[in-house]
Amino acid sequence: MKRRDFLKTAAVAGAAATFSGCTREQIEGKKSFNVSRQRKVKLKLATSWPANFPIMGTGVDRFAEKVKTMSGGSLEIKVYPKNILVPALAVFDATSSGQIDAFHSGPYYWKGKNPAFALFSGLPLGMVASELKCWMDYGGGYELWRELYAKYNLHPFVGGNTGVQMGGWFRKPIESLDDLKGLKMRIPGLGGEVMAKLGVNPILLPAGEIYTSLERGTIDATEWVGPALDIRMGFYKVARYYYTGWHEPGSILELTFNKARFDSLGDEHKAIIRYAAEAMTTEMYHEFMDENAKALKKLKEVHVEIRDFPPDIIEAAKKALMQVVEEQSAKSGDFKRVFASMDAYERVIRPWTDISEAKYLSIR
Repeated sequence: MKRRDFLKTAAVAGAAATFSGCTREQIEGKKSFNVSRQRKVKLKLATSWPANFPIMGTGVDRFAEKVKTMSGGSLEIKVYPKNILVPALAVFDATSSGQIDAFHSGPYYWKGKNPAFALFSGLPLGMVASELKCWMDYGGGYELWRELYAKYNLHPFVGGNTGVQMGGWFRKPIESLDDLKGLKMRIPGLGGEVMAKLGVNPILLPAGEIYTSLERGTIDATEWVGPALDIRMGFYKVARYYYTGWHEPGSILELTFNKARFDSLGDEHKAIIRYAAEAMTTEMYHEFMDENAKALKKLKEVHVEIRDFPPDIIEAAKKALMQVVEEQSAKSGDFKRVFASMDAYERVIRPWTDISEAKYLSIR
């Protein structure tokens, strides 16, 4: 058995003992091998989140712990919260240049560098988390992502998923499409571009300014993530109406490495990073599910009114989305190519999703 095959088998099996001390000699009765005997490697990873930020930040911390354990201490990743090594939204450039070795953030933040990058976070009214992961793994998503990121000397992994995000907090109820006209809303990414087509004035604000802006009426509405993180922001204190979501049905987060640095690692360390990232993605998604459920119960207790957007808004959003896609595709060949890949894969997987999970949920 080759060393790479051994490690992959061990990682898939999740045998902690194998990584913490069990040698190849103990497994095969042959010459011993242990990843902890490799040259020790230390990497610096910066995030776009504050220290101890729930789920996303703490998930990265657990990722680093797994890497150290699985490598027997031969690979250490030091995690730095935002603004410690570099500002929150400077992590892409810092990793690209080799100032740091890796970062954890969201691909939609970099759409100014290439419009196609926003698509790797997901598409409004598009695939949900499980479908997006299938596209990445089996539908060509990873190949496209890594091809485009390689131009910036970067090598990305999926590093978590928020699941379906909520549609936002509104100071006043939204009864029809007309109620969106002139509305000032904090909403980024492609969802913001779609909302702009519906008459909304999208506003970009850092996290620390959102609550105050909503409280003072500087903005009329804001989206954030979901109950687990939204309740910590206190939005329910100043905006009573909480709408279900469509603009981010399964937002992918990224764990991205400097490509030259990643390529210099040994095969065992590369495999450890890969499987630790897979574990982080799964754990983060399920933690969001669990924490959102608990927070939703608390929000109901404080009499938050949870609503769906009216049908005319959803229909208008679908049409606006296609306008945005056509405009971006005309401007960027990369956007056109990535969207075509996503759209083709959704046509493959959606019929199964519709008759399996969607049908079951409708029955339940």
